[in-house]
Amino acid sequence: MEEKRVSLNRNQIKYIVIIAMVIDHIAWGFVNYGQSGYFSMHFIGRLTGPCMAYFLAEGYRHTSDFQKYAKRLGLFALLSWPAFVWFEYGALPIALRDGYVAPPKGVLHLFLSQSHKTLLFYPRFGVIYTLFLSLLALRLFDRIDLPPLLREGGLVGLGFLSVLGDWAVYDLLFALCFHRFRKEPKKMWLIYGILAVCSFSYNGFVKKGLFQLGMFLVPLLLFFYNEKPGSRHPFHKWFFYIFYPLHLLFLGWIRWRM
Repeated sequence: MEEKRVSLNRNQIKYIVIIAMVIDHIAWGFVNYGQSGYFSMHFIGRLTGPCMAYFLAEGYRHTSDFQKYAKRLGLFALLSWPAFVWFEYGALPIALRDGYVAPPKGVLHLFLSQSHKTLLFYPRFGVIYTLFLSLLALRLFDRIDLPPLLREGGLVGLGFLSVLGDWAVYDLLFALCFHRFRKEPKKMWLIYGILAVCSFSYNGFVKKGLFQLGMFLVPLLLFFYNEKPGSRHPFHKWFFYIFYPLHLLFLGWIRWRM
């Protein structure tokens, strides 16, 4: 008797990825390098970015209204900015403080007048921001009617802008890979593997982030994807958009107030 392969629909995989994301964020907020669980939690968390890029490419391909999709991503990228900065730095994205404040890494600061007031601006955004830019990149990639210089220059520009976001550059490249080679799975996973190796070469050795090896779990998880959407109830559509900033606010409150 032939055994049936485990089959997961899009919703089921998305919830697995969301759980992996929460585990990763708990590790960033509460587990120091070298502590028990540091590697394994971040290893699991590496599922998040590439899988989100995969389903973004799928969403782009199937959406009936690109502008509506882009506006939704852009809006939640903006709404999640305060939550992401709060989780990362324990502050609001734009803050005015009296006296000199040595800002943490990734913060721009301006001194105002002679009162030594400091305006802090945190130019760091969450993964929805990077996914928003990735969606624009997919649209631009398909605009073959544009001059090559404008099209390619725009893609490079979006890549530079993504540096301000979580999963910078690579999520954009992953999304382009999954979109461009969706009909050639062998080539798609080969290029994904090359991108993952590039990420690991820098983050794994230079920044001692060996947990980047977790990106190689992505093909294994998506092997079980049956290409079915699952329930189309609006709850599944909106859950991630709402859950993402809320869980960052909650974890940030625990991290900085308790």
